[in-house]
Amino acid sequence: MAAEEMDEEPDVDDLLDELEALELAVADEDQDTQSRVRESIRMARRIDDPEPVFGRVIKGFDRHDAAEALVGSVVFGIPMAIEGGTLEAGEYLATHPIYFVGTLLAGVGIVAGLLYVAEIQDVRVVDPILGVIPRRPLGLLTIAALTAFSMMTAWGRVDWTDPWVALCQTTVCFVGMSIGGALGDILPGS
Repeated sequence: MAAEEMDEEPDVDDLLDELEALELAVADEDQDTQSRVRESIRMARRIDDPEPVFGRVIKGFDRHDAAEALVGSVVFGIPMAIEGGTLEAGEYLATHPIYFVGTLLAGVGIVAGLLYVAEIQDVRVVDPILGVIPRRPLGLLTIAALTAFSMMTAWGRVDWTDPWVALCQTTVCFVGMSIGGALGDILPGS
């Protein structure tokens, strides 16, 4: 192996190339075989963990990501659903529509910030819907919204006879769930 190649950080492809060459060399039984075997072993020892949790590039949004987002949403959402303050905050938002809009925008902004600005992971937009809408935040927000609606309704925390108040209360829960969903998705790094 050339000296300049030794200075570069090896990767799995380098190891595979070396092992393929070694396979040919062993068949010929030349004198260089033992030193090449030792070099391959040294190279394998220098290769770092190929799948670190942090620092991976995250692309797309699949069912595994959706499951992580759901778990994060539920973990953050259960305390919000059982806490009376969520209902009080929702009632307040119902009387202040501009704060309702601000709450929604803040929730979406925090999710976008966690995914793309905070640089917890290298999250890339791949194959956006209609060429504009990134799949990951849309998926996270949809999961959080459906989970908030389902949990708040199933547990009798909202009364849909007054839909505006119920929507505002569910929105407060949704914001917390969307943040939890984003963290649940990107922290494992898949």
